[in-house]
Amino acid sequence: MTLPATSPTMIGRASDLAAMRSVFDTVAAGGSRSMVLSGEAGIGKTRLLTEFTRSVRSSALVITGQCVDLGDVAAPYAPVLGLMKDLVAQRGREAALDAAGPGRASLETLLPSPGVEPEDQRDGGVGRLHETVAVLLEALSREQPVVIAIEDVHWADGATLSLLAFLVRVLTDAHVMVVLTVRNEDVSRGHPLRGFLAELDRTRRVERHGLERLSRGNVLRQAIAIRGTSLDTVSIDSVYARSEGVPFFVEELLGLGDGDDDGDDLPDTLRELLLARYERLTPNSQQLLRVVSAGGVRVEHALLERVFTGDHDALDAGVREAIAANVLVADTTTYAFRHALVREAIHDDLLPGERTRFHAGFAEALEAAAGVEPVAAEVSYHWMLARDFTRAFPATVRAMEQAHAAFAYSTEAQLGERLLEIWDQIPEAQDLVGRSRSELMRRTASALRNAGWTDRAIAMVDQVLATPEDRDDLDQAKLLRDKAFYLANLGRPGSVELLEQALARVPADTPGELRGVLLTSLAARHMIVGRLERAIEYADAAAQEAARTGSARNASVAANIGGIARIHRGELDAGRPMLATAESLADGDGSALLRYRVNASDMANLLGSYEEALASALEGVARARALGVERSSGLILSSNAVDPLVALGRWDEAEERVHRALALQPPLAFSVYLRQSLILLLLWRGDAETAATLYRRWRKGMLSLSGLEVQTRFGVARVVMQVGLATGDLAGAWSPAGVGVFDAPDHRPMPAYDLPALADAARVMARVRVAMAAGTLDLGSGPFAGLDDARLREQETRWRALITKERFWPTAPLWSALVDAELGGPDGTGDDASAWETARAMAERPFAPAVLAPYTALRMAEALVAAGDRPRAQDALVTAVAEATTLGAGLVLDGARALAARASLNLDGRPRARTSGGSAELTARERQVLQLVAEGLSNPQIGERLFISAKTASVHVSAILRKLGVSTRTEAAMVAGASGLLAASAEQPG
Repeated sequence: MTLPATSPTMIGRASDLAAMRSVFDTVAAGGSRSMVLSGEAGIGKTRLLTEFTRSVRSSALVITGQCVDLGDVAAPYAPVLGLMKDLVAQRGREAALDAAGPGRASLETLLPSPGVEPEDQRDGGVGRLHETVAVLLEALSREQPVVIAIEDVHWADGATLSLLAFLVRVLTDAHVMVVLTVRNEDVSRGHPLRGFLAELDRTRRVERHGLERLSRGNVLRQAIAIRGTSLDTVSIDSVYARSEGVPFFVEELLGLGDGDDDGDDLPDTLRELLLARYERLTPNSQQLLRVVSAGGVRVEHALLERVFTGDHDALDAGVREAIAANVLVADTTTYAFRHALVREAIHDDLLPGERTRFHAGFAEALEAAAGVEPVAAEVSYHWMLARDFTRAFPATVRAMEQAHAAFAYSTEAQLGERLLEIWDQIPEAQDLVGRSRSELMRRTASALRNAGWTDRAIAMVDQVLATPEDRDDLDQAKLLRDKAFYLANLGRPGSVELLEQALARVPADTPGELRGVLLTSLAARHMIVGRLERAIEYADAAAQEAARTGSARNASVAANIGGIARIHRGELDAGRPMLATAESLADGDGSALLRYRVNASDMANLLGSYEEALASALEGVARARALGVERSSGLILSSNAVDPLVALGRWDEAEERVHRALALQPPLAFSVYLRQSLILLLLWRGDAETAATLYRRWRKGMLSLSGLEVQTRFGVARVVMQVGLATGDLAGAWSPAGVGVFDAPDHRPMPAYDLPALADAARVMARVRVAMAAGTLDLGSGPFAGLDDARLREQETRWRALITKERFWPTAPLWSALVDAELGGPDGTGDDASAWETARAMAERPFAPAVLAPYTALRMAEALVAAGDRPRAQDALVTAVAEATTLGAGLVLDGARALAARASLNLDGRPRARTSGGSAELTARERQVLQLVAEGLSNPQIGERLFISAKTASVHVSAILRKLGVSTRTEAAMVAGASGLLAASAEQPG
């Protein structure tokens, strides 16, 4: 009696299927989700996935892919190519390319077609390929939900895992469901899938679902469904005990008998069970299955014909018998074992001679296939298992080249390591690979770095540098350059020295761009640590070198860095035009253009031109979107929009952009910048606890990079000082990472970073003075050991000297006024109301970050309370509350509430009775605004006249209307004229 291979109905998986359908329903309603189905081999992952995809095909586009077991080195994008093949089969090649939008050319690399040569997409890099697949899926999901099903991701290559991680991160709103299956026992400690799954978990849009073994009752139900009749108690107990509730083993056990045995003849070991059906077949079928087992997870019929030594009739007979025995399954062109465990068991049972012959046969057949470029990684795999290293070597070289072309850097690195392992066994290795062993190691190290294994890349470069192999100066320079880049990539010191050693080995007349790259790299490294003169020197030399070699990229980068360094040094008239030329000099080079747009928007922000900075960053994002790289290289430009948005008071937009960018894992430096911005934004919103928690979590990474970059060092210092002030941690704020940043021996003046940090430092110093006066500081140990008034005055004198030196910076008047206010008053504790009024006026200027308006209003109110001027303090407090409420500045509101409670002031903005003259109720700035209101000017016109923003002018007008007890601008002008306020306004200095 012939039994079916599987139960016609799925047994014991109703709740699992319901869980999958629930996730799908969420996706269909809106928003992407992913599921990872895990379990031991034979537990039923494929059956569950099949039943699920069958149930949703009527309402979703289902595309499937299969990972391939090629040992330690997987073929690049194997399951992704399967997805694309399935998509083309269902929708057509042109429809798929059209859905990719601007990434059409990039997608062609995943949709190979005979006679069609894909365009070179190296400039877009792996980011463009990732973005293209994301755009494709988003477009498809607008028509109907898309289900991506990939089996056996424990065999996936690194490039596939990287792409899948990107998709899970970016497809937040698309109707896309990603389902992955994984075999638990194949994910050992250190397996790359562990890190991948942990990353997916952090997105909080992934559900892990483990499949459990069947109960005895479900095993009985499965047996009845397969046999059509029930089993006696002894038989079912035997099957349940031997299978341990694993569905595949139940099927195999039931398929071995005719239903009349008592179970005594059933296999006792797993190996016996897996081979039981195979061993019942004829010798011809067994021989065929041994060949198929060497071919991989799925074997093409045409390929099998070339490797199987029997004739066509023998092949067909063997296949038919294997299918009838439920060992093989077939589709239109390929064969596969019904379960991978059976293939593995048969392959493990091969004799050494068989293993060699079969794998060599598949390698030869793949290489001989007419009109089809074989997957070189697969050819390399077969030659390696055939132990024919002489033929494996060139195949591995080709595989490495294919992996590099596909941006599959982890596979490229693994293949490079494979070549190095067998190098000594190949007499003509250097001729076959086309490069020396050292050059191969350098190439492999580059792939390791690109794959994210930078420590291993450095170790390999160090190994090459220690090798006594003869190398010319240029090769040595490339190795030194590579190590410098890798160290910088990890945020470690030493790159400048290595770059200078490399440059010394490259003569001035050397052909190519190596010398230019070294010069621009040195210019960049010197600039970011504040050695501006050296940066300019190297940038100018790089410009000359670019002119000699005709390198548009190096010419643009040289102008970019040279312009930025000059601006930082105070040569704004020379630096700005130079920076502007970087765009045209780039001549369409994507890397140089990205660098220009990042630096141009950042510099506009540092100069206080926030609207310009935002517009520049968003223009770059728009262009990145048009090129199909918005969420890869465009992510850096999107990050650059955060600080201008914060400065302009558009905090919700800024925070949303920060979270979105961090979820996409930007480069290390930009990740640190974003984290700094988020911490400070949360702090000013009033959530000091979360801000402090995030700082503690990210502190190590921030501080590691701060040793290499002035921008990061001072950004971290601002975080340390402001978090310390908000949480009462004065010791932390006063630490070397905070106020102490100005005492670092390598501190070099850079006003864009110094001046804002000086305002924070002055605030800390004022608080320290108050604590010293109250006797609450430990002056005997810790950061305050030996501190006294004289040392504080000396420190303040140095800071003020630095401000004087940096007064050329456009925003210097703002930060100087803040320092004066923070350290004003007889005790230097910020009690001078007039200083705060000056700072408040500066905070209304367009170059002032939005938060400073309510902050200075609050501090002015505090100073006025201390001076006994309660009416003006009340007005300043109401202004601070109104502006902080509009902005969402919870920290200011908290301070306002505390002041109101201390001084018995109110926060509701109710006007007090005006005096006869009325002038006592209006600040100097409000009287100026009132005069212009009476002249009929609009808020934007008032802003232009007084050099403040239209928004700030609007706040002043609202305050004036409230104080005068009127509701319109016309009424305000009439009341002011009748009370003499206009005359008083005219007398105020402009």
